[in-house]
Amino acid sequence: MAKKNLDWIFPSKWKGVWHFIWDDDSLISWIVNILLAFIIIKFLLYPGMGLIMATDYPIVAVVSESMEHDGNFDMWWGSSAICDSQYCLQSQYYSNYGIDVGEFKDFRFSNGFNKGDLMILRGKEPKDIKKGDVLVFNGNRQDPIIHRVIKKWHQEDEYHFQTKGDHNSDSYAQILETDISQDDVVGVAVGRVPLLGWIKIMFVSIVS
Repeated sequence: MAKKNLDWIFPSKWKGVWHFIWDDDSLISWIVNILLAFIIIKFLLYPGMGLIMATDYPIVAVVSESMEHDGNFDMWWGSSAICDSQYCLQSQYYSNYGIDVGEFKDFRFSNGFNKGDLMILRGKEPKDIKKGDVLVFNGNRQDPIIHRVIKKWHQEDEYHFQTKGDHNSDSYAQILETDISQDDVVGVAVGRVPLLGWIKIMFVSIVS
């Protein structure tokens, strides 16, 4: 009797569906698996992570080279930058914002990260964001921008931030990173998965 009840709840046709999804090696089965993975990640895993990490964007792919370091840390620290429209070194640039080499080496991701990396974000209260944090914010581009905080100030009851890409020679007003409102902050990077972001980059390049 119990078996008949189970067959009524899970009719035999569902067994065929289960076999098709998990055991069938046909092209259609592979396509269905990809679609199911997309649905699970998009509508279950991603929102669940967002709830846990307190941000609408718990995972972002790095789509530019603006946080990469050329060579080792010392080579990058001695590379060129722009200070007040004049050429200088990265070390001089950061010293203008009260950041010395010892402090920078204590920052998270002090050796930068690469295009194609996947970054894990956490929501953070504006008052708790500090210099050296890697901030993800909405600028004037389609994708959020991920750069390092080099300045923070309080104005008219809200916090503002200035960021700079480690690889870049300066902060760029044209991408709205010289005065970032706390309302434009998406989250702070707390983890990194190398190379996995290339999946998104390649997919977007194919469909665009």
